[in-house]
Amino acid sequence: MTLRSDLEVDAVRLRREMAEGLARGGAVGDPRWLVAVEEVPRHRFVPGFYLPAGKADEHGLAVWEPVTAALDPGKWLAAAYSDATLITQFDDQEPDWAAPRARHGGAPTSSSTLPSLVLRMWADADVAEGHTVLEIGTGSGYSTALACERLGSADVTSIEVDPHRLAVAADALYDCGYTPTLAVADGRYGYWPESRFDRIVAACSFRSVPDALVAQTRPGGKILLTLSGWLYGYARVLLTVAEDGTAEGPLLPGTVSFMSVRAQAAPAFGNPAHWAAGLPERGRPARYGPERISAADPEAFHLRFLAQCAVPDAQMTIVGGVVHLVDVVHGAAASLTPRDDGGWEVREAGPVRLWERVEEVVAAFDSAGRPGPGQFRLRVCGGERRLVHPRMIGLRLPRL
Repeated sequence: MTLRSDLEVDAVRLRREMAEGLARGGAVGDPRWLVAVEEVPRHRFVPGFYLPAGKADEHGLAVWEPVTAALDPGKWLAAAYSDATLITQFDDQEPDWAAPRARHGGAPTSSSTLPSLVLRMWADADVAEGHTVLEIGTGSGYSTALACERLGSADVTSIEVDPHRLAVAADALYDCGYTPTLAVADGRYGYWPESRFDRIVAACSFRSVPDALVAQTRPGGKILLTLSGWLYGYARVLLTVAEDGTAEGPLLPGTVSFMSVRAQAAPAFGNPAHWAAGLPERGRPARYGPERISAADPEAFHLRFLAQCAVPDAQMTIVGGVVHLVDVVHGAAASLTPRDDGGWEVREAGPVRLWERVEEVVAAFDSAGRPGPGQFRLRVCGGERRLVHPRMIGLRLPRL
């Protein structure tokens, strides 16, 4: 047997084992999706990717190691059939997989999403045979292939903003016998030539719900989106479109984050020290500390999204233990400095009192009994995107 033949035999076994593991883990209840997992060769869609080296360099930057079949076929194949996200691109720069180098720092801009999340998304969107589907964010093409395997290629459209990424995914899809409609397009505007769709599923995050996606969904159809923003608060929403063109649906449970659509990436905000220089010398005691929205737990993850609705143009960074909030749109800033008594002092300046708005959301959240994501609904009507909860009012997504 040749090396390639050995790899293909191993890949069949690893696909079966991955499907069995996903079934045991409860990743999906519909066995037809597991059949698709056993059929789709994920390794064909990830010829190269990066894995964390588990260490930082001398500058404190995370180190990422390249993995390819040429470098280490066993490691490459095992990772391809692990339930893990595989980073395929940093900073919009396509790697040279013929001669890859380790990465030091950088922001991931494309990946092959972990299979359990891909299946969860298709299941959450209630995708089934006979549905026409628009996938936003082709990426590696693996999730597209799963949809084609389950639904048939004729009912699947997938768009990607990065031409090179789409070309690589298209080659892999066609080589495997899948022929969905593919196009280079900005996900904010969907894809009018193939609309209307029964389901729209996005593998990237949006600051708000685009009008075009609602307009391109049939009445009774569903849109599954991840919502995000410049505070990196995330929520998932499943909207159902009505006959009158409005849409409504619940926030879904769980903590999921996706890369934002590239046109909505957070802008550079400069040097935090420059912003801090314009703040008043004396501040006030903060009602709540930043840990309420920055702690590594599900409630803080959810609360950060709610706070982000109140200050959608704010960004947060920490320098020397001081937490800075900067809003480059309105020219506002705030800083939180730890005090000896364990509390925080806040100083604010500009037309928007950033931390005061965050405090108002946290207070309302506590008064409402700390409701989880499933207790909120999102209503999309005209230009308004309003979060609905019986005891928390006034939360809206930005108008973009």
